Amino acid sequence: MPAIVIIPTYNERENIAAIISAVFQQEEPFHVLIVDDGSPDGTADIVRDLQQQSQLEGRLHLLERRGKLGLGTAYIAGFRWGLERGYEYFFEMDADFSHNPADLVRLLERCRKDGADVAVGSRYCRGGKLENWPADRIILSRGASLYASLILWMPVSDPTAGFICYRRAVLDAIDLDKIRFIGYAFQIEMKFAAHSLGFKVMEVPITFKDREKGQSKMSLHIIREAMLGVLQMRWRGFFSTYRKGQR
Repeated sequence: MPAIVIIPTYNERENIAAIISAVFQQEEPFHVLIVDDGSPDGTADIVRDLQQQSQLEGRLHLLERRGKLGLGTAYIAGFRWGLERGYEYFFEMDADFSHNPADLVRLLERCRKDGADVAVGSRYCRGGKLENWPADRIILSRGASLYASLILWMPVSDPTAGFICYRRAVLDAIDLDKIRFIGYAFQIEMKFAAHSLGFKVMEVPITFKDREKGQSKMSLHIIREAMLGVLQMRWRGFFSTYRKGQR
């Protein structure tokens, strides 16, 4: 089966058609799953209209949920959807063009050719860059990444990154019911779960751009969850495992 690109959305009508088009323009025949949390701006309506185009038949999918249920639960719903349908590679990607769709192929190649089980589009490994970010946000993001890496003993320079490719084997092994966090801490927890189960996590340098359209979903609550969540993950990691069928 082709690779599936999972894109969670909430009020992304300004970006959704363009990001879908950009993914389908890549040389790899990606499929796209939009997981929409009841966007009141009609994001899902635009996706349904696009599904009627013959060239997108069977490649563009929509999973609608009632209300804003969180980033982590959106991705987990997408993972379960794709696992049931036999996909071999699963991507996480934002809808706002902060992640460049052209980098999808680079992430996929890191898994297919270089032996990665998890390929992370990294802002902070050698060659990674940030564009259009204010200084205070850069300091906060870099600090959070360093903090998470040190506490969790992960060899990942950008553990909060949200542009990722997973091999199916990783998602098959992780008990997704044990993933507890729904905000940005979800991104850290998934990498921690994969690393703790012995999967190889590798990074790919990317240029991360701040969104040009729509509103950021970042909030103090999300930041607080991530900071406290790292400590909880470390503590739980001493006593339990994320592997299916094991406590």
